Amino acid sequence: MILKPYQPAFVDVLKEGLHRSSVVRDIMAGVIVGIVALPLAVAFAMASGVKPEQGLVTAIVTGLVISVFSGSRVQVGGPTGAFIILLYEIVRQHGYEGLAAATFIAGVLLILMGIAQLGDVIKYIPFPVTVGFTSGIAVVIFSTQIRDALGLEIASLPDSFAAKWAAYLSHLPTVHPWTLLLTVLTILIIFLWPKITFRIPATLAAIVITSAAAAIFDLPVETIGSRFGQISNSFPRPSLPHLHPELIIQMLRPAVSIAMLAGIESLLSAVVADGMTGRRHRSNAELIAQGIANLVSPVFGGIPATGAIARTATNIKNGGTTPIAGIVHALTVLLIFLFFGKQAASIPMATLAGILIVVAYNMSEYHLFFKLLRGPRSDVLVLCMTFLLTILVDLSVAIEVGIVLAAFLFMRRMIIVSQAGWVTSQIGNGDSNSDDPLATSKRRIPAGVEVFEINGPFFFGATEKFKTIMQEVEKPPKILILRMRHVPMMDATGMKALEEVILRMQAHGTAVILSGVNAPVRAVLRTGGLIRKVGRKNILFNIDQALMRAEKILTIAVSGTEPPRKG
Repeated sequence: MILKPYQPAFVDVLKEGLHRSSVVRDIMAGVIVGIVALPLAVAFAMASGVKPEQGLVTAIVTGLVISVFSGSRVQVGGPTGAFIILLYEIVRQHGYEGLAAATFIAGVLLILMGIAQLGDVIKYIPFPVTVGFTSGIAVVIFSTQIRDALGLEIASLPDSFAAKWAAYLSHLPTVHPWTLLLTVLTILIIFLWPKITFRIPATLAAIVITSAAAAIFDLPVETIGSRFGQISNSFPRPSLPHLHPELIIQMLRPAVSIAMLAGIESLLSAVVADGMTGRRHRSNAELIAQGIANLVSPVFGGIPATGAIARTATNIKNGGTTPIAGIVHALTVLLIFLFFGKQAASIPMATLAGILIVVAYNMSEYHLFFKLLRGPRSDVLVLCMTFLLTILVDLSVAIEVGIVLAAFLFMRRMIIVSQAGWVTSQIGNGDSNSDDPLATSKRRIPAGVEVFEINGPFFFGATEKFKTIMQEVEKPPKILILRMRHVPMMDATGMKALEEVILRMQAHGTAVILSGVNAPVRAVLRTGGLIRKVGRKNILFNIDQALMRAEKILTIAVSGTEPPRKG
């Protein structure tokens, strides 16, 4: 049972047994997804600043590993468009050696995140953050493809977003008509091809048709071969990345960004898959699978990978139900790579630009972006900040700032939700908590007893409100009952604030009783030594027991046998 959160879904499938009919469907789905993945792997690799074959190797190696170890039965992994901006900057600044190191470190981080069971936390990263940086990535991907899409004669593109567009505008007179024609043809084929057939993926059809047209009519357009030379179709030998302390320190921040992006993307993909299949994935097993994949990828000269939403959805729509489909997808890419890899050199750059423009369009989620703009101002702030930072500064900064902003806004909302106040005044008020059988208004409160209730998480953000209200007490009561039935958790700051109030009350001769303390909060009180200070007899499960204890303390106080301060 301890290993269950980390157990790959493939283990469940093997325990249940494989059925011939499902295996046949998985094989068919895997072949289709492999064909879909092929042009995307090439396009993503080149846009990331590495060789086309490195994208194919990544799709093969990580696709196999992710399917075997994934926490989802239908997850398909490989290189994705979300990484393009981040990887391009890493390659530009540090070369492939830096990227390999960052990928390897990210793999370690993802495994540690899975072991620490952070999967359930990551998949609930606020929606404005994910939409903000995803839409930002889409805009930047689109921006990076304008030169190849139009055939502009620009020797080297500037780094900044604004400078890129200034260069495009100044070089518009150099638009190459044949290149533009192939780009438009590629986009039209991708959008219109599904109306003809779903059996052949639209991206593959676009590549075959445009490459054939360029060759038959001898169009003077740039191809993968003319820019990068011959493409190797031999599978690389494994070799560990060259890691040394200085490089590890240098690449730690990019590695954290890769790990966070891989975690977010893979868990989003798994959640989408859950919605389509009605099953539930294991988020921590998924993180570990992504970690292993990113450890293995640079060993074979690959790039970072994660769960791919579009390929996973394609897998499900074509009948894939087990990890066998993902494994077949990887083997399909391998066979095409070994036997037809060299033919990829004839693909026009305009075709790849058209494919990436469509990818950017699909990633943009513009309808969700504009919908969120009509939401709460705090969400709009997070959305816009993350979006603009992705475009104008850096994806790493955007993710970091977006998550920090979201965390602050979450704390603010929790502070608003967390309530604390005197409830003794509810006595005799028939309208108060009329549906609550444990309402204070339905109980007789002895004279000299005051009841104070805390509602919501009692963490560092809510403690100041509690302390402020408690400091307003002019005349401390004989007995103070703190109702904590609606306190789901308490952190160290909450415990410290509670301790201060308890000690101050006891110093004034007030006995303190805690009512409705749940097991997690009781554990925090025990760790902080508050159970001993309050007294075990004064920590009770409900208000009735607390009131009975209060009456007993008052009786003892009258008889003089026990001071009320000590409880």
